[in-house]
Amino acid sequence: MSAQTKLVLTFNMKRVIITAAELPESGELRVPFDAVLTPLARDEAERRGLTIREVAANEAGRVFPAEKIVALAADHGGFALKEQLKPLLEQLGLVPLDFGVHEEKAVDYPDMALQVAEAVVSGRAARGIVVDGAGIGSAMAANKVPGIRAALCYDKASARNSREHNNANVLTLGGRLLAAEAALEVAATWLTTPFAGGRHEKRVAKITGIEQRYTKRNP
Repeated sequence: MSAQTKLVLTFNMKRVIITAAELPESGELRVPFDAVLTPLARDEAERRGLTIREVAANEAGRVFPAEKIVALAADHGGFALKEQLKPLLEQLGLVPLDFGVHEEKAVDYPDMALQVAEAVVSGRAARGIVVDGAGIGSAMAANKVPGIRAALCYDKASARNSREHNNANVLTLGGRLLAAEAALEVAATWLTTPFAGGRHEKRVAKITGIEQRYTKRNP
């Protein structure tokens, strides 16, 4: 019996107790609100970078691979747009991993960008989206994390180019510079455009080479 199968069977009990043996290797695990994770399970989930989300009982037991997860965050200037992005992700069959903010209160955009960038480089999410007032500062902050290729996109053409040519893994948006409809179109284009590979692989590798050169100089 696989770990995932045992997990689903466990959820049929009145009191859900999840042990380390029942954890998936990666992605997001949805558990009932009253579930109990053993201390060892919590430690192991943290080690694997698993996202544990509490949901209604009928949603429990669903495991999402990292490829389906999009890390999402915003500062106060991007909060409203972030909330509109979540239904879009779900329509595309993706799962938002929301780092906040969860209300329109002032926060510093580098902190939000860092959470998304770390989720992507750790493998908890395949891609990320950060929204602040203009999108510029979040792109700068995210790109300081080795392994991140954050792109500030402002129309469908820039979104498509950043994915096809640059294999961007983080999108930043200006919540106060783009109308909501336009921003959602940009995000949808970015999320559905694959990396073209081919001649672009060599150029993306050179971006990584520059990053590695200066990371070695400044450990």
